[in-house]
Amino acid sequence: MTTQPPVALTIAGSDSGGGAGIQADLRTFAALGVFGTSAITAVTAQDTTGVHGVHVVPADMVVEQVRAVTADLHPAAVKTGMLATATTVGAVGAMAAVGVLPNLVVDPVMVSSSGARLLDAEAERTYLTGLFPHARVVTPNLHEAGVLVGRVLHTRADVADAAHHLHGTGAEVVVIKGGHPTADDPGSATDVWFDGDRMHELPARRIDTVNNHGSGCSFAAAVAAHLAAGAPVADALAGAKEFVTGALAASANWHLGAGHGPLDHTWRQRA
Repeated sequence: MTTQPPVALTIAGSDSGGGAGIQADLRTFAALGVFGTSAITAVTAQDTTGVHGVHVVPADMVVEQVRAVTADLHPAAVKTGMLATATTVGAVGAMAAVGVLPNLVVDPVMVSSSGARLLDAEAERTYLTGLFPHARVVTPNLHEAGVLVGRVLHTRADVADAAHHLHGTGAEVVVIKGGHPTADDPGSATDVWFDGDRMHELPARRIDTVNNHGSGCSFAAAVAAHLAAGAPVADALAGAKEFVTGALAASANWHLGAGHGPLDHTWRQRA
């Protein structure tokens, strides 16, 4: 008897270099035994050194992609990545509000790894008011969480306070990813998450590598994959942390491209 895989959907941008975005999400889904579907929000000319061009897909076409997938393949979890414009953020939020996007994991891609803002203020506000309230899990990194709460986060205490603040948007769980170090704990890559009752931590040592492009995308996609398979949120987060930590370690010595290289999403299959 053939076992049917769970289905997950990623709504995100395409990374031509293959390290992040749709490409990383689909590899993560496959590595975790989930059938991946996609709605592309933007096409980027991108490699390991940066983004060299962006072509935004109109919001109505993003909606059409999502409707096609959800009507036919019925994903059990949905992950959002780069949504590109306030209009698309709002359109995705409207679909979430009517229950079209189950187990929604929102990765608010709004700040580059160098700290540059990728969205305008309207789009940032729309995340807070139109999308976070419908999310099961939101997964900003340190810089994105700082933008969302309007202040720079220096310490682990700042991070915990921001997670508590963002939980007030209505998101069920807020995870602030530990990919960027805090001043008081530079040697670890600890994720901090808040569920409305308790503050939790997902500790990990910081891996010395430049091959970290797509780590945030992959974490959020892994959370969605575990939720699609029926895992509780706490188990989904722990599983995602283990997966990304292993992928970073496995690719630490790769030499793909001249900049920040990709993760090894197939590390478990090759272990």
